[in-house]
Amino acid sequence: MAPVMEIMRAAFDPAYGEAWTSGQCAGILASPGTWLMIAELDGRPAGFALTRVIVDEAELLLIAVHPEARRRGIGVRLIAGVAEAARRRGAASLFLEVRSNNPAIALYTGTGFSKVGERINYYRGANGDLFDAHTYSLPLCP
Repeated sequence: MAPVMEIMRAAFDPAYGEAWTSGQCAGILASPGTWLMIAELDGRPAGFALTRVIVDEAELLLIAVHPEARRRGIGVRLIAGVAEAARRRGAASLFLEVRSNNPAIALYTGTGFSKVGERINYYRGANGDLFDAHTYSLPLCP
């Protein structure tokens, strides 16, 4: 779990409070249908994706790429790997939820996700600012 936590600390801005603790990660990994995918760059962990499948829906719970490894296709490869693994596990769709001003939205839309929902003022930043949550979906056709 150490490489995941190192990437998490570097990748998530503390102003938004989105990083998970080691205990939260370990707890969700103990749930059925949940898995962790780690991407490497030059033999070192550079990114990860935490995903779960429930019946025929998959949810990308967390995805992060270390800032020093960004813009090298790691996020795209993680999403492709997650989508393929979810498809093999019987999922018909892959969902994710993201803060409305998160720059990763460009990654998601660039890999085929479409916005399907919105929760107004869902997230609260460390300074009390509120942010909408956007839900995105990617169909996983065979």
